[in-house]
Amino acid sequence: MSEKIAAIIGATGMIGNYLTEELIKDDYFTTIRLIVRRPVEKKDPRIEVALVDFDDAESLKLALENADTVFSCIGTTQKNVQGNTDLYRKIDYEIPLKAARFCQEAGCRKFIFVSSVGANLKSNTFYLRLKGELEKAVQNLNIEMVHVMQPSMLLGERKEKRSGERIFQKIMKPLSGIFSGSFRKFRAIHGRTVAKAMLHAAKLDQPGFFRHRYDEIELLARPK
Repeated sequence: MSEKIAAIIGATGMIGNYLTEELIKDDYFTTIRLIVRRPVEKKDPRIEVALVDFDDAESLKLALENADTVFSCIGTTQKNVQGNTDLYRKIDYEIPLKAARFCQEAGCRKFIFVSSVGANLKSNTFYLRLKGELEKAVQNLNIEMVHVMQPSMLLGERKEKRSGERIFQKIMKPLSGIFSGSFRKFRAIHGRTVAKAMLHAAKLDQPGFFRHRYDEIELLARPK
């Protein structure tokens, strides 16, 4: 089997952690490279840990070298950045866009990243506008294959505890069933489902720029 390298940015977050677990269970990639700021445990012999300084472009570029697929699961919250929109933009926009650019420069064929349902360049909401800007910027790079996951409320466990989110999850999970028709895309979805969809998207070979919302994510996540 030829070597295939998966590089994950944001591997310590909810979706990144689920994605790492799914990659370990699957044999498609021969190397799973976790691009992180601090050392993390290697849970599988195929895992490589690449420590990077995200302020150093060359550091990130070297970490992405020879990757076949780059996954970006990085993201933050207003609480984590204490309302600092510049820092929010750096984490949710600048870092994944740098990764996408280096992916293109290195000839990496596939870039798969997490955005949000409702992402829109013209949104009045900072978060959705930022996600819309990122999607457009990545699309303009003309990477051979790009898959964008646009989940709504995420269900699942985080290492970082968010009490408000846990309460909202409990409310949204039973209510999601009422969203039908064009509103189905707003249904809550489990982070592991998104991770499975990202892995299965990486196995596709159809060139293009694809956006996946609730139904498409659920379909992609099913066993093939």
